[in-house]
Amino acid sequence: MLTKEQVCLVIGASHAGVNVGFALRKEGWSGRIVLFDADPNLPYHRPPLSKTFLSSESGIAQFLLKPAESYKKEQIELRLNTRVSRINKEEQNILLDDGSIISYDKLVIATGARPFIPPIEGLKNAQNAFPLRTAQDVFNIRISLQNSPNKKVVIIGGGYIGLEIAASLKKLGSQVTILEREERILARVTAPEMSAFFDDLHRRHGIQIHTQKHVTLIIQSNGLNVVQCGDGSQFEAEVLIIGAGIRLNTEPAESAGLNIENGIRVDEVARTSDKNIFAIGDITYHFNPHYGRYIRLESVQNAVDQAKVAAAGICGKQPVYDAIPWFWSDQYDVKLQIVGLSDGYDQLLIRNEEDTDKFSVWYFKDNQLLAVDAVNNAKAYVLGTKLIKEKRPLNLENLLDSSVPLKMETLLLG
Repeated sequence: MLTKEQVCLVIGASHAGVNVGFALRKEGWSGRIVLFDADPNLPYHRPPLSKTFLSSESGIAQFLLKPAESYKKEQIELRLNTRVSRINKEEQNILLDDGSIISYDKLVIATGARPFIPPIEGLKNAQNAFPLRTAQDVFNIRISLQNSPNKKVVIIGGGYIGLEIAASLKKLGSQVTILEREERILARVTAPEMSAFFDDLHRRHGIQIHTQKHVTLIIQSNGLNVVQCGDGSQFEAEVLIIGAGIRLNTEPAESAGLNIENGIRVDEVARTSDKNIFAIGDITYHFNPHYGRYIRLESVQNAVDQAKVAAAGICGKQPVYDAIPWFWSDQYDVKLQIVGLSDGYDQLLIRNEEDTDKFSVWYFKDNQLLAVDAVNNAKAYVLGTKLIKEKRPLNLENLLDSSVPLKMETLLLG
């Protein structure tokens, strides 16, 4: 008796979606795997977009997640330049924008996020105004700088993406101004001490940073965008870049009536409130056993780890997602590596090494290590990862003393 071939559809073909496709094959899924993505390009790495890709003249080919041959070898079907408009969980099918209906046995939502475009009056009519989320966004920015790389660029938003874009464009010779709404750059993601370090770093490279700037209006004058703020200040921009955060692409999940809570809520194997639908990556609200609470992460690490867990779950296994989050950011010659989540810390210690611009910030709550920010200090990052997992008390005097080597035996108490 012939049995119907099982079908797993994946909506979204970035890090999470691509990795779940290949992980499914590794876990033994023998049925069809189809990946859908609105981007027309072969799936590519996203972190370099604001870093090396933006400041180079290379094409997207060198940043591909997998070569085209790999998808063919693993019999993973790519449906690029294709949008999914609706999920019908009762019928177990999806509706594409072209009207096509495709049925599934298992479905993975890896839709990620899109740039948040603030409701600024005049922004829609601004010239050379771009977000930065896709390869096409980078191409658009490059084109706007052609023949005159030293143009005036205004970046709205002083988060990590905005800072990385600023560093990349400065490398190209642009005159860059950052406008941040909060009292300091990186205000929503790190401690004041780290904000101060990166503020100084960018100013030393000639970046103008203005905080507490609420952009209210953009008008055109003599071929320039004039960016007006609520306090009356104005900034001219030949190129305008929007780095004001993201909005989750939850619409397909909402159409299916899934449980949405700061993202798509999933269990320990990335399963949603529907037993046949899984969700992975930036869009998920998942429980982290180490921190004992639900979190949502925007990181490649989370996308890849959840993809592996979801693939195993789809194939009938029972893994548990229990990873320590980590992130990184490259700006100029500075490499920031972050491990853990510093939310809710009540004590902060800074260890300065002898080398310039090499230090680490250690976050504690109730004497327990939560996270480490390591600046040009891979040793602190690696050791911090181990110590966070250990959950053992540390010798804080040795931690602060740069003459004491960064080692497990010198930092553990007792």
